[in-house]
This record gives sequence, C-alpha cells and structure tokens, in this order.
Amino acid sequence: MRLRNWALLLLILLITACHPGHIHLGDPEAPYPPERAPQLGDILHLPTGSYVDQQALHDHAARAQVVFVGETHDNPASHRLQLEILQELEKRTPGNLSLAMEMFTPVQQPVLDRWVAGELSEKDFLKEIDWYNTWRMNFALYRDLLLYCKDHQIPIVALNIEKSLQRRVGMNPLDQLSTEERQQLPEMVDDPYQMAATKAFYSGHQMGGAAADGFQRVQTLWDETMAENLASYLLSEAGRDRQVVVIAGGNHVRYGYGIPRRMFRRIPASYLLVGSREIEIPESKQHQQMDIEMPQFPMPAYDFVTFTKYEELDSPGVKLGVMIEAAEGGLEIKGVLPGSVAETAGLQKGDLLTELDGEIALRDPFDLIYELKQKSVGAKIELTLKRGAEVLTLPVEFTEKEPPRHQGMKHGQK
Repeated sequence: MRLRNWALLLLILLITACHPGHIHLGDPEAPYPPERAPQLGDILHLPTGSYVDQQALHDHAARAQVVFVGETHDNPASHRLQLEILQELEKRTPGNLSLAMEMFTPVQQPVLDRWVAGELSEKDFLKEIDWYNTWRMNFALYRDLLLYCKDHQIPIVALNIEKSLQRRVGMNPLDQLSTEERQQLPEMVDDPYQMAATKAFYSGHQMGGAAADGFQRVQTLWDETMAENLASYLLSEAGRDRQVVVIAGGNHVRYGYGIPRRMFRRIPASYLLVGSREIEIPESKQHQQMDIEMPQFPMPAYDFVTFTKYEELDSPGVKLGVMIEAAEGGLEIKGVLPGSVAETAGLQKGDLLTELDGEIALRDPFDLIYELKQKSVGAKIELTLKRGAEVLTLPVEFTEKEPPRHQGMKHGQK
C-alpha cells in the first residue's frame, strides 16, 4: 500500500512538471458566478457570488478598521451608499469614527476641522476650502455626507496631493524634479495591475509616450500620497484605534491595488472594499461610458458591490452665461454667452453686478457662483447693476434651455 501511494505521488509530480504555467478554473474576478443577473438595489459578495442584505454588508464593515467605499463622482447613488455606511458605523460605535476623503488636501485640514467644530456656515466653508476650484464637482453630491460629519463631530481627514506638485510630477520624470520637490514625494512603488489598467484606459487615445508616462506617474502619486496620509493618520495619536471610512473614486479603490494595498504596506490594518456598479444608465449619461477592453485581474474588484442606477442630481444648479471678474464695487461682466439666460435678460458686457435679489452683495465671483448653485431650472432672481451712470434692476429667469457652447467663453463662465 505504501509503495502504491509513493507511485501516485510521483505520477502527480511528473504531470505537474510537464505543464508549465497555471491552470485557472473559472473567472478570478468572480470565482463563484451569482445564481441570477443583478437587479437594482442588489448587494453582491463577489468572493462567494452570494447576494446579501444591507445588514450583512454593515456587519462586515463594522469588523474592519478601514472601510474603502469607491464612488462614481457624479452619481448621487454612490454618495447615498457612503452616507448609509457612515451612519450605521457611527450608530454602532459613537465617537470612534473618522471620514477620510480624496476631495481635500492637507493644506485644507484646518478648514475641515473648523467645519466639523461648527465654526463655519456652508457658504463660508465652501469659500475657504475653495471648493469650486479644487474639486469642482457639485457640492450637492457631498452636502449630506459633510453635514452628517458636522452634526456628529466626525473628524474629516484630507488625503490628496497638492495640485502644484501633481502638475510637476505629471510633466517631469522623478529624477528631473528639484531636491525640494522629491522630498515632498511619498515612497513611489509602481503596481503592475494599476499600470495595466492605466494602459487600457488610454488605449484608444492618441497620447505620446511622455504624456502616457506622466499620467501613470500621477496615478501612482495620487494613490501613494493618499495611502501615506491615511497610514499617518491611523498611526497618529488622533487616529490610533479609530475606525475610518475612506471615500475616493472607484479607480483608487477597485481591486485594491490603488490606496488599499499601499496603505497596508505602511500599516497592516484590516480593510474592506465596497463599491457600486451602474446597471441602469440613462441616455444623458451614455457619453460618459468608456468603450475600452480592460485586462482581467486575478482578484475580485470589491468585497461587496451594490448595483445602482446612474442618477442625475435633482437640483444641479443653474448657469447665467457670463464671464465675470471682481472689480471695485462689484463684479464686472467681461462677456455674455450668445443665447444664454444672461443675454435674454439683457445683461451686457461692461455691466457691474452689485446685488442679487436686493440683499446679497456681489463682491467676489464666489458670491454669485454659490447663489447660482442653490437654484433650479425655473427659478427667478433679480440682479442690480451699474451701467455707466445708470443703476438698473433686471429680472432673470432660468429656463430649461442650455446655452450653446462657445470656445471663447470656456473659462470664467458662470
């Protein structure tokens, strides 16, 4: 019997040696295909192919020190998922939760701290954080999440890289940066899966080698910086033993090769990957879908994925259709977009806007931007302005028709 077992073992070894490489069974990204196609609202545990309820997702999230929630930046459904997870974890362990965000940089940390402390109104917060220049997505997508942090005193941690350094790294190989710039960099380690994904994203673009290399450097810089800032927080007195929810674009979280693995290299904290996948995409969003062939990765994209609709914001704000600059006493109109609401209302180049609705002073472009972001199609306002020696008040109605695009009005348009 013993001789027979040894012969069998020898046969197995010989067969294995004759077959170079590995034999893969099934799809490594979905090793257990689910029993049915996903429907809106489903939550799938990708490693096992099992559909679960929200309670199961929350139970798993509660057991991880770091919960990464990848987002589609402009999909309200992504942000509802983030808020639901944050609310549930705060209920389970009140006062032990932090939120880390891709949307902010460490330079903005003092403003985030003041927001959480209740020292800033929404308008003051957006102005001091320079939201519309640094992140540029509609604040309505993030409002509920940030208000929840403010109301429950949940610390918000800034993760991202300063834009000036990001631009320098994108334009120059690392060995061509100044000593001071190199000292600001985190440890930079290329990841083969990230590199393959980046190559796929740009396979259909006519990019030169230098541009493609620069983009890859920036991708690595983003992920390494956010991982380092996250690890530093977890190791700090303020962050030690706290649970952290991390929100970032799906490409920084999906498959774990972005922020998660790089964080683990610095501090081996337990983590969970949660994401969403749009399975219902309206026609208005179809142009945002990329027709590319992604490589197959040897791991699931997330631990849990929720299936959602690609939604539109209910109130995305309105556009006036003017270029403005701050001037003495108000905002000077430098140009009016043909066919815009502003042209219909009678606004002209050279007008000096001074007030909105007779009570809101317009002294900084942000004053007008913020107010327009609070309006919806169909809203009506009054603008007080100076035109030469005249003081005029013009009614403005925001119709559904979008003004035509005009290359000369691209920058500074409101």
